[in-house]
Amino acid sequence: MAMPWKFEEKKEWVLQVSWGFGLNQANRHTIILMQTAQNRATRTFMDYDSISQAMDGICGLYERKLKELNPAMRNIQYDITDLYNFIDGLADLSALVFDHSIQAYLPYDRQWIKQRTFQHLKKLASH
Repeated sequence: MAMPWKFEEKKEWVLQVSWGFGLNQANRHTIILMQTAQNRATRTFMDYDSISQAMDGICGLYERKLKELNPAMRNIQYDITDLYNFIDGLADLSALVFDHSIQAYLPYDRQWIKQRTFQHLKKLASH
């Protein structure tokens, strides 16, 4: 049975979720769902205590892949475009982020993950 929404209630809920997202990233349990190839057997998940740790995890996956492909190189550099290409090359990638205000996981797509990894790396570079 569909729950009837009044515009004000729905608008308030959206504002609550978006405000909640920006204020407390530190303890927002995040599950990354990933499928590396078209074969469904490559589906896996990784869970993290925060969005930031999840973005570190995704960057770490890419860095390990680079090391596999270039075992003789001691220092490997990449830019955001390279990371985006890696993310886009995965058959599927999404995130489930726990929202304390509604006591549920909210789904986010590949594009959101790309934006969050960029923000995360930018923050790391500024420190």
